[in-house]
Amino acid sequence: MEPSPLGSVDKALLTLDALGRAGAAGTTLARLATDVGVNKSTLHRTLSALRHRGYAEQSDDGGYRLGPAVLALSSSYLAEENLPALLRPALEALRDEVDELVHLGVLAGQEVVYLDKVEPQRAVRVWSAVGRRRPAETTALGRALAAPSAGVATETEETEPGIACAAVAVLRGDRPVAAVSITAPVERMTGPSRDRRIRALTEVLPQHLPPGLTVSGPASR
Repeated sequence: MEPSPLGSVDKALLTLDALGRAGAAGTTLARLATDVGVNKSTLHRTLSALRHRGYAEQSDDGGYRLGPAVLALSSSYLAEENLPALLRPALEALRDEVDELVHLGVLAGQEVVYLDKVEPQRAVRVWSAVGRRRPAETTALGRALAAPSAGVATETEETEPGIACAAVAVLRGDRPVAAVSITAPVERMTGPSRDRRIRALTEVLPQHLPPGLTVSGPASR
């Protein structure tokens, strides 16, 4: 790996990485210095700057852990307005794998809002549009978001005649931030064809998600 063009910034980022690995219990200055590869006096200055901005905090016993500003930063990164651009490469990879219509959605109260869609090369006659809202309980997207631990959620002809969907929640830790679905004619969502599309949701999609994100498990619902 090439050296960082700005060493002081790199030390701060490595320190944040080490604090993240330490978890909520935190870690000592000496252990951090070993993990980051700097002496304690240099690291103390870095930690002082991070504490000043809220990215690190010191506990009563003198240990260090991540500060609340990190949570605010991660929340901004995964904000609804950022998700279409952030997840578009994963949606396109999923579309390329199965050549079906792919949707991205989030919950808004009792409804699902469609944030993005990626069209397949072959035509699929489905009425869908970015910004469209549907009752969450009738959609695969909504079911995946409501019960991410259930794995893959499905619906068949509940939203539109002749059309079926399968969806998984996109998770950060155990919290769903969005859901992704495959939408196809019913005849392509049965038997081996259905199995292949579900495998794409649970195995192909995660490979293209940004770091820190994964999908709900493979159990069918």
